[in-house]
Amino acid sequence: MPTLSESGLVRSSDLTRVRLAPNPGPMSLDGTNSYVVAAPGSGSTVVVDPGPQDEEHLRGLAAAGVVELVLITHRHADHTEASRRFAELTGAPVRAFDPAFCVDGDPLAADELLFAGGVDIRVLAAPGHTSDSVCFWLPDDGANGSILTGDTILGRGTTVLDYPDGTLGDYLATLDRLSELGPATVLPGHGPVQPDLSSLVLTYRDHREERLEQIRAAVETVGPDARAAEVADLVYSDVPANVRAAAELSVAAQLAYLRSGS
Repeated sequence: MPTLSESGLVRSSDLTRVRLAPNPGPMSLDGTNSYVVAAPGSGSTVVVDPGPQDEEHLRGLAAAGVVELVLITHRHADHTEASRRFAELTGAPVRAFDPAFCVDGDPLAADELLFAGGVDIRVLAAPGHTSDSVCFWLPDDGANGSILTGDTILGRGTTVLDYPDGTLGDYLATLDRLSELGPATVLPGHGPVQPDLSSLVLTYRDHREERLEQIRAAVETVGPDARAAEVADLVYSDVPANVRAAAELSVAAQLAYLRSGS
């Protein structure tokens, strides 16, 4: 059973610990997972997604060790809101794929290999949830490696595509790339750690194909010019009101994908 440290961190893999941010909600599930990455005996750490502006949460992350680098999985505020404040607390640069979310650091590049906190970290471009989404692959973390997925793959439920910035074509291509990593441990931005990336990718693929069939059927019912809201009434009729807008975004992304002839 994982034990909570004085800094609020729980061991999530051989090379990572996680602290749950106090921002639960319909889109953030239990809250944002902020990760601390470090090799045993390392004199420094890497923090991934400092999360919301909450001083106790940030100080808990900073207490885990000297922060060498801060990495961002994507632009959404529940992952990035505290970036500037955390950089002030720690003096560490913040690097993201989108330059707008960097603080005293260079933008990340696809397939860039980082070495920080005593750990090799590979940057994997993962557009789909958002255009700037990335995952961080830790090949030496346990027997099969691990991957910090942000919101690209969650610990529970499925990912919303933030259309038009995020697209289904990009997302399906990202799933194909992730499938090549095999049964890595999944360290998601929300929800619990999952043991097998390859299994989750198959589940996500099946879910998308099932939804696409439902969208096609709904369009046949409503008509070829069906709007996202009309299709959502049929396909997502059971979703709570507080996630209805997210459902419509996903429908819009799927309609665009189907209408493009993909």
